[in-house]
Amino acid sequence: MNISKHEQRVLHELALGGSIHHERLENGKIHDVTLYTRNGHVLEDCTVNVFSRLLKRRLVHSKDGRPYRATAAGIKAVRAQMNQR
Repeated sequence: MNISKHEQRVLHELALGGSIHHERLENGKIHDVTLYTRNGHVLEDCTVNVFSRLLKRRLVHSKDGRPYRATAAGIKAVRAQMNQR
């Protein structure tokens, strides 16, 4: 699966234990997303466009209104990097 550089960065942080917090408009659409790493830092590479592409490919999911996390397919799609070996 072809994944852009920004999508790879987001998936790497999610695979390491990060989460995507979202804000919705009154009509239910997501208008703002923020990716928090497991250390509590914010990753600026996660935009609404990147998030929607990951969601469309079913690489992230949310249960019961909780923050979005990587799915098994999302973790499998991530290429290995030095900090994950």
